Amino acid sequence: MTTTIVKWGNSQGIRLPKAFLQNIDISENDMVDVLVENEAIVIKKVYGKKHRTTKERLTDFYGQSIKNIAKKQEEIDWGKAVGKEIW
Repeated sequence: MTTTIVKWGNSQGIRLPKAFLQNIDISENDMVDVLVENEAIVIKKVYGKKHRTTKERLTDFYGQSIKNIAKKQEEIDWGKAVGKEIW
C-alpha cells in the first residue's frame, strides 16, 4: 500500500484504511507502540494497558495519593475585593 504523509496540526501523519487495521485487529482508540526498526516504522498493538483516569495520572505525577494532596490544600486569602467582582 502506498500513502502520503500529510500535515496534521503541528505534526505529520498517515491515514491507514479501516480494512487494513481490521486485518491486524487494531481499531480506533486502541493503544499502540510506534517503533523504528531497521529504518522502518513498526506499529504494534499494546495489550493489557488501559486508559488511566485523571486521579491515577495525578497520583503518578505527585508520587502519592491525590487524597493526601487535597488535604494539604488550604484556602488562600487574596484580600478584600477590588473592583466589581461578584462572589
